[in-house]
Amino acid sequence: MSNDNRRHVVPGTNGGWDVKKPGASRASAHTDTQAKAVTRAKAIVSNAGGGEVRTHGRDGKIRNSDTVAPGNDPFPPRDKK
Repeated sequence: MSNDNRRHVVPGTNGGWDVKKPGASRASAHTDTQAKAVTRAKAIVSNAGGGEVRTHGRDGKIRNSDTVAPGNDPFPPRDKK
């Protein structure tokens, strides 16, 4: 997995939520809800061959991190939900 296959869901500067590639000045996508932004980010990463989607809260801290197949999860879950 390369850094090109990561996306962050962050609060938008004018409201809503942005999907951003690390180091990018512009958002890949903008939505009105965080859930829609996460769905869009997962689709973008999946189309790029898998990778990581990191979801930030309104405070900017990472709330969640998901590996999108066929990405390489360095810490796979131990439980089999």
